[in-house]
Amino acid sequence: MNSLHKRYKGLWPFIIFCALSVLLYIALGKNPEHIPSPLIGKSAPEFMLSDLENQFLLSKKDMQGQVWLLNVWASWCVACVEEHPLLNNLSDSSDVQIVGLNYKDEQDDAKKWLEMHGNPYSFIAVDKTGNVGIDYGVYGVPETFLIDKDGMIQYKHIGPLTQEIIFHQIIPLIDLLQKQES
Repeated sequence: MNSLHKRYKGLWPFIIFCALSVLLYIALGKNPEHIPSPLIGKSAPEFMLSDLENQFLLSKKDMQGQVWLLNVWASWCVACVEEHPLLNNLSDSSDVQIVGLNYKDEQDDAKKWLEMHGNPYSFIAVDKTGNVGIDYGVYGVPETFLIDKDGMIQYKHIGPLTQEIIFHQIIPLIDLLQKQES
């Protein structure tokens, strides 16, 4: 038995290396935009934030009874520039309310950014500290949440939205949710 143990002793580092390689291969094959959210199917976290112009406070309760998108963005976010024309188009072609959550940003920078790129948002809540983003489980910007009439999170997308995601996932879900009674 002792000679058998000595004979295969040199294989253990190779076996461990192979096992770690398989785990790494599996992890790298996963899409980081499909991180499951524990908030799906649960009530969206409450918030009370001022708007970008500091004229009023916006809360989740203001959106009660309607289907809405919460789009987390910032002027410093490069990927937000990529998805923004799609949000502008969605705002023009759909009756869904798009609420912007301006995340850890300077208000003047956010205003200038919107002047340059257009404003698809019905409302813009300012999350200067990032605490509301933390409550929503935001990993980074952009992130988008689809919230139903009862205030339940039905969908979350991490990263910039694409045309395919909007047409094949978000719009059909919006249509379905808008038909449902609250």
